[in-house]
Amino acid sequence: MRALGDVCEGLAEVVCLGAKAAHRAYKIRTRQSRGGTLRPGTETPLWNALAAEARRRTRRRGDKVNLGRHLGVPRQRIHEYLKAGSAAPDAERTLQLLLWISRSRSLSARAVSRKSALSRMA
Repeated sequence: MRALGDVCEGLAEVVCLGAKAAHRAYKIRTRQSRGGTLRPGTETPLWNALAAEARRRTRRRGDKVNLGRHLGVPRQRIHEYLKAGSAAPDAERTLQLLLWISRSRSLSARAVSRKSALSRMA
C-alpha cells in the first residue's frame, strides 16, 4: 500500500512540474513588451486579412507602384508589407491602405455595374 502511495506522490509531482513548465512556456509565448511593435504573423489576423485583400488588388502591372505613391513609400516596401510579411506599415499608412482598398472596391463595383448596364442595352 505504501508503494502505491509513493507512486501517486511521484505522479502528482510530475504532473505539477509539467503544469508549471506549460504555464511558463505559455507566458513566454504570449508576453508582449510594452511599446513593442507587432510583427506580421499568426498573432496579427486582421493585418493578414488586410494584406491578402491588398494583394488581390495589386495583381496588375503598376498597381504596387501606384499604391506606393499613394502611401508615400517605395515599391519594395509594399512588397515587404504584402508579400514577404517582413514589415507592417505604421498606423497612418494602414488607414491610408484601408481607404485605398475601399476606393478600389467602389471603382471596380462601378465598372461592373456599367458593363452590365451596357450589356443590357445592347
